[in-house]
Order: sequence, then C-alpha cells, then structure tokens
Amino acid sequence: MTRYGIAINLDRCTGCNTCAVACKMQNNVPMGMMWVRVVNEGCDAEVGAQGTYPNLTRVTIPIACQHCENPACLKVCPTGATYKDEVGRVEIDYDKCIGCRMCMAACPYNARVFNWEEPRRDPDFNYGDKDVPVRPKGVAEKCTMCKERTDRGEEPMCVRCCLSKARVFGDLDDPDSEISRILRERRSTRLLEEKGTEPQIYYYE
Repeated sequence: MTRYGIAINLDRCTGCNTCAVACKMQNNVPMGMMWVRVVNEGCDAEVGAQGTYPNLTRVTIPIACQHCENPACLKVCPTGATYKDEVGRVEIDYDKCIGCRMCMAACPYNARVFNWEEPRRDPDFNYGDKDVPVRPKGVAEKCTMCKERTDRGEEPMCVRCCLSKARVFGDLDDPDSEISRILRERRSTRLLEEKGTEPQIYYYE
C-alpha cells in the first residue's frame, strides 16, 4: 500500500514562490491562476510581516490541495469527477466535471481554481509536461501532486525545484521513507486539523 504525502519545513521556506511558478509551468496552468499560493501567516497583504519595525517576523506558508485522507470535496461532487486514487492523491476527472463548483465551496483550504473563460496562456501555446491534460473552460482544477511525474517515479515539480530544499515527498505508509522519518522525529502540524479532513500535507519546523 502506498500513500503519497509532502512535508514542508517552514524554517527553511523563504517564501520565494519558486514552488508556485514551477507548478504553473509543469502543469500548464493558465494566466491568472495558480495551483500553489504562498501566504504570510497573520498578514492580509501578499508580502507582509508581523510586529512593529524593527522587530518583525514572517512565517511563509505554501498552500495547495492538501490531498486529504477524508476529502470534503469528494463528498459533495455530484458526478464522481473528484476521486481519490490508489496512492492517496485527490484528483479530478475533467471529462466528468460539470462546473458546479461544489468542490470549491466544500474545500476548507480554498485550494481549487475555476476556468471561467477559455484558458489563456502567455506565450500563446501549451507548455509543461506533455502528459498533463489540457483543461477546458468550465471545469475546476487544482494541484494533482504532479500525477504525471509521480506516476513515472519522479518527485512533484514543487519538490524538485525548491531552492531551500524545504519540501520532502514520499510514501507516508512506508516507515523507512524520509517523510515518515521526519514526521516521527520532528514536531509537525496540518492545516485546519479540526475539520477532520486528515490532510496528507504536513508542515514542520
């Protein structure tokens, strides 16, 4: 049994947004949309800090689909477009998606985006992995944990490109994997654990 997850070291994360840009390029994400966003804890501004100068602190938190063990989005999808695959990733079958956006309403992490118009790309052609499906107008989309890469035994692109090596990808059900070792040895948290969604994305220090 395999159950993929990602652990993110918040001490190492610098908020550089490389993960967000790498994800966008890998997955052919249209202009005006991001599957990964990097927020600053306790700040309303996109780039901000807590405290009063010169005593400032900033904690950056990358957020995307949490690939929950108990996903709220799956429960409300009327067509079965949202599903959980055999390795624990929460995915979308774009052919089944009718654009009702119930998944977006149910997700407590605001982790999905929606193609309101014909997707626009700059430059004006598809980019990224040739195996990534091109999403049409009228469907929801989100982080897939780089399904095409991980199916080939590769790391997600956000992990591969992280400049500060803040991300670790692996099998949560393998006690000998690096991610399992980290979660045993380090104090970790998950976002909105009180929601009962059991995210497979962990944050540690």
